[in-house]
Amino acid sequence: MSRHVTLIVEREGDGYVALCPEVDVASQGHSVVEARDNLKEALALFFETASEEEVERRYS
Repeated sequence: MSRHVTLIVEREGDGYVALCPEVDVASQGHSVVEARDNLKEALALFFETASEEEVERRYS
């Protein structure tokens, strides 16, 4: 199943924070690209390990 998610990147101090508000997963990096890539990895891990119930609870 394919899902569309939102990516929000904000500057915080010397780095950047990337957030996916649909499932409340965040990551950070020294650049926008690094923060985005780290968030992609965190999202992949979340969707691989979370139960279907957890995904549905967070995604709704």
